[in-house]
Amino acid sequence: MAIKRFLIEGNICGERVRLGRAMHKPPLRQEDLAREINLLGMEMTPLIISRIEKNQRHVCDAELVMLARALGVSLDWLCGNEE
Repeated sequence: MAIKRFLIEGNICGERVRLGRAMHKPPLRQEDLAREINLLGMEMTPLIISRIEKNQRHVCDAELVMLARALGVSLDWLCGNEE
């Protein structure tokens, strides 16, 4: 019998990552966001961002911080706690 490690399937920020990219003028592509995160010092690829947005990958706390910084949003907003 497999043990479930997480109670939440996927992640809580995928939709907000997609929305955050779309809010930029011009909108950021996944490649652009990955480049920004890499410049901040964390390795991330467009494929990882795609999987996060599709709710196919969990996001660790350090990744949440880098995503928020790269998108120019707060952690609360990224996690869906603010409008």
